[in-house]
Amino acid sequence: IGHPEIFPLVFTTKTQEIFNCRVDEDVTEENCFKLIRKEDIIQDLKTRATISDFHPVKKVVLEYPGEELLVVFDAKFQYGQNFYFVASEEAKENLLKPPETAEEKDDDKEEENREETLEVHPYKPPVHKPWVSLGSEKEVEEESVKDTATKIKYMISRVRRKFGAPITFTDKNASHVKDSYVECTSYQDKTFSIKMLEKDVGVQMVPKVREASTQTKWTYPKNAATQYFPRQLSNEEKEESLSSEKLKEFLTSVHLRMEIALQQNEIMNAFFDDWKALAEDESSSSGKPDVYLKAYQSFTDLRYLKDRTISCICWHPTIYGIIAVSARVWLSYEEQVNLSDKSLLQQSVILFWSFFDPIHPQLMLECPEDIYCFQFSPSDPNIIAGGCINGQVVLWDISQQEEKLQNAKTVADGIKVTAVNMVNASILNILQYLYMSPSLMQVQQSSTEPPLVRYCAVSSIQNSHKKPVTDIHWLPDYFEDNRMGATFENRAEICVQLVTCSPDCSILFWDIPATKLPEQPSSEKVKEEEVFSMPPDVPDTFKHLDLCWKPLIKINLRKSDTNTEYSPVRISLKELHYHYKTSEKVQSLNTLEVPAKDNPYTEMSTPSSKNLKVLENISTDFFVGTEDGEIVYSNWKMEIDSDSAKPHTQKYTIHTETINTLQRSPFFKDIVLSVGGRNFAIWKEGVTNGPILQSSCSAGRYTVGQWSLTRPGVFFIGRDDGNIDIWDLLRKTHEPSHFQNISESMITVISPWIASPKQHFLAVSDDLGVLHVLEICQTLSHPSRNEHANVLDYFEREVKYLKYCEQEFQEYQEFQ
Repeated sequence: IGHPEIFPLVFTTKTQEIFNCRVDEDVTEENCFKLIRKEDIIQDLKTRATISDFHPVKKVVLEYPGEELLVVFDAKFQYGQNFYFVASEEAKENLLKPPETAEEKDDDKEEENREETLEVHPYKPPVHKPWVSLGSEKEVEEESVKDTATKIKYMISRVRRKFGAPITFTDKNASHVKDSYVECTSYQDKTFSIKMLEKDVGVQMVPKVREASTQTKWTYPKNAATQYFPRQLSNEEKEESLSSEKLKEFLTSVHLRMEIALQQNEIMNAFFDDWKALAEDESSSSGKPDVYLKAYQSFTDLRYLKDRTISCICWHPTIYGIIAVSARVWLSYEEQVNLSDKSLLQQSVILFWSFFDPIHPQLMLECPEDIYCFQFSPSDPNIIAGGCINGQVVLWDISQQEEKLQNAKTVADGIKVTAVNMVNASILNILQYLYMSPSLMQVQQSSTEPPLVRYCAVSSIQNSHKKPVTDIHWLPDYFEDNRMGATFENRAEICVQLVTCSPDCSILFWDIPATKLPEQPSSEKVKEEEVFSMPPDVPDTFKHLDLCWKPLIKINLRKSDTNTEYSPVRISLKELHYHYKTSEKVQSLNTLEVPAKDNPYTEMSTPSSKNLKVLENISTDFFVGTEDGEIVYSNWKMEIDSDSAKPHTQKYTIHTETINTLQRSPFFKDIVLSVGGRNFAIWKEGVTNGPILQSSCSAGRYTVGQWSLTRPGVFFIGRDDGNIDIWDLLRKTHEPSHFQNISESMITVISPWIASPKQHFLAVSDDLGVLHVLEICQTLSHPSRNEHANVLDYFEREVKYLKYCEQEFQEYQEFQ
């Protein structure tokens, strides 16, 4: 810029701190000079090398003759940077001590001599001096504009007589007059040819960095104090103030607002903590609920569950931590025939596990065949009924082992088994199975082998199902059916009847009669005792039913349009509501004591049917899920034709594969969940239009479903990829709210259980024979405020919408 002795520099914050030249602190726009010793700059160059801000002018610094260099803060960026330093002593002196001009000297002299003399100087005209060129004419010439292109000349001519003629302007539409609108379209001129040149250009944007700082000026703090006292009014002033018109106008103006405010305080609680209420629904601070299923325990058995699938899970109704499982083998009919001899090596049992001993089963129930389903009796948890894969129904009595199950914790604490003992025990068990008597009850079991309980009774093969028993339920203890399908009161209040279904197109009702045995000839009695002699350890509770038990009622579900029959695999009755323990009635099972009483089934007697009261308010309607994915709604209370009832049925085709779950909600008796194939549906009893909620087809198959026992709007769906979908109808109805992976194989059974108000479990089994016990988190186990009413309102809205759609469809058909 014309000053070769000035070198602009950029000082970073670090450099400013090193040389004490911080902006707006050490140097400002008014005091912009800073002297820095040459030795300090050379030391900085040695220390920071190329990082030093003086590195670009290192040579100039080393050749500087003086001891101190002048650095100037350039606040207005006159030389392009925030600092510049002077490279000559002469320029440094001129900046630090600028010379006085001639005019300033003359002004000083005039001011000194003004007091002494008052002389008037005559006017002297300016003297012309020759112009000396300093190079500015070159800059002016470079900045001047010069014409470089040749100008184009146009000549416009007009007739002389039209000059100055008057002109009249009018409006007209260009499209109405011919040749008045000419469109100048572009065209290709062959005279010229322009070659398009391509060029690769890269552009990178770099943000401009700027450092700025500010400082708040703190005013001088000072202490202040004040004191006041209430104003005292005399009686005259009080009366005057109360009777003034200003006060009356004020009261009149705020009367309505005050009345509304008082009413609002009566209607709602002004001190209600909204944040605390919000925390009940949203457990975490981030606003999202903490939803998970925590792994609590897992069980498996390499001897009885290897290469088997867990088919049913049941929690013990009264003893804490006891869970029973049954397993079966997936075999076709041909495989069963070919492997009939091999099946003798692997006994079919029901295993009882305890939380306190996850390695050894506490109890085993011997089964004639693989068990597909089983249930504890609601009247006596020691009585268990199960359905076999060959169609028979089996009864067990575990009353003799009840004390062992209750003492499972103390026994587990005292067992100490070494690895050698475990190996010896397993070898001994295998030898017993291979070479000793086939009756397992006669085998002398080792200390680690759980007791084996033989079944008390099994139904007659001729009168049982022809295919596997896929579902079994105990009828409630307040009514029972007769052979005509009528319902009578049950004065004994003991569950004595069962209902089973099977793909053989039949639904059977089983009755446990009194213990009175029919009279038989002595020869037949002797033969029967020889052939069917009961082992000494087997209870004789249902001895009179063994191999002669027949169903009370048989229902064949037939299609109304054809002569074909349905193949039921799941059944749901409205009165079966004893399986669930809701949160209002639950109590801790750790301290629950079972009263000591005799088995009620041993004291049953046959009541007279003449004195029994007929119950008219018992619902005999039921839902059935079939192998073909159909949902059938029927009634068993019909007139009996020959030996089988033929009820009227309603069929719904929603699922494309076999129904694996058909369960009623524990909170709403008329709400049923069905799962099959790649979707699920929720039905309402009495609504014949179809399901009130139907899911879309999923990528994988749904294998099982289960309602939550504590939250009305939550249910769990198991999938074939080992995941569990958690559905919350109050959050989402088109997709699961959450999902969690449980196993690498298919989920087969899901069973919830309430151990205590603060401890809820979910038992999940997979296709590999592993039982997973998960602890349900608080978000999934504790219902939100008014959840029952909100879910009920949702179901009612869906029913209204379904009826509205049907009405619109009917009107459309009538219109067509």
